[in-house]
Amino acid sequence: MNDSIIKSIDVQLFAVPLAEVLSDAMHGDHTHFELLTVTITLSDGSQGTGYTYTGGRGGQAIRSMIEADLKPMLLGRDGSDIEAIYRDMEYCIHYVGRGGIASFAISAIDIALWDLRCRALGKPLHQFNGNQNKVAKAYRGGIDLNFSLARLLKEVQGYLDAGFNAVKIKVGQANLEDDVARVKAVRELIGDDIIFMIDANYSMTVEQAITAANAFAEYNIFWFEEPTVPDDYTGYARIAENTSIPLAMGENLHTIYEFGYAFQQAKLSFIQPDASNCGGISGWLAAAKMADEFNILASSHGMQELHVSLVASQPNAGWVEVHSFPIDQYTLRPLVIEEGMAVAPDTIGIGVEFDWEKLSAYKIK
Repeated sequence: MNDSIIKSIDVQLFAVPLAEVLSDAMHGDHTHFELLTVTITLSDGSQGTGYTYTGGRGGQAIRSMIEADLKPMLLGRDGSDIEAIYRDMEYCIHYVGRGGIASFAISAIDIALWDLRCRALGKPLHQFNGNQNKVAKAYRGGIDLNFSLARLLKEVQGYLDAGFNAVKIKVGQANLEDDVARVKAVRELIGDDIIFMIDANYSMTVEQAITAANAFAEYNIFWFEEPTVPDDYTGYARIAENTSIPLAMGENLHTIYEFGYAFQQAKLSFIQPDASNCGGISGWLAAAKMADEFNILASSHGMQELHVSLVASQPNAGWVEVHSFPIDQYTLRPLVIEEGMAVAPDTIGIGVEFDWEKLSAYKIK
């Protein structure tokens, strides 16, 4: 008898409020984030939980795709055959949903299957391939475009007080002069030794991004993230050719083919796949492997409680973003920062166990 047959799949959706309204240049105000969890039970009774998240929209559609399209094809399958399941999920809904919502749905399921795999191996995620490293460089990223300058500086000081030695702020104000003033003020606050990134959330044209990057250059910017739309790979190349600040992106790339185009055409210095929307752990690992082939460090976006184990496990480990959506505050083990480094959990499985009682008040029926 095969003990790894998928017997049930439980999907839950939560709308988790943020402590304050957070804004960026393209997505407007964030009042909450959505957390969607998938718990898979196998025939031997073992369980694994995966998840994805959104900025407040799309959760219902992701849940519907899992319930109506993916769940029926998964029940009765061998849950240990992650590679075959991953392929079949992609092509089951490829015609109507390549990337986008489909990638979020696939990601949540894939992460649950990896939780089961690691539990069956009796290993934490960061050791799944024999790797013993459990720390990764980390930076604190803020969603703060709506903050006054005084509020922004207070927020950044809080990052420093929490032990971070790298920080990121949003840019993309209506007037470039306002962005430059904020960047200048933050650099003056943090000094020369703290690594400083900026993120425009693809709000600029290529020409605007070139002008902005050249205006920011004197403030020793470590990377300029998503200066323009992530679909314009050659536009990124033009920005790279006409500016000196290294470019980063990846959170909006949902398939391995998109990552391939980016590596081949965009002249990136950093890549930031997000396991919540690029096909889960399987998709993130594929992107990280491809990045290594192009001599690019594999960093991450969001869900720091999971990505710390993935980034730490890679030979081309980059940076873990500690995001403003505090998913880890609803887990049994919030992210640990020691001497500026993120520390992966030794918990068997993916290392993310939710505090269901804490989440219960925010469940969407």
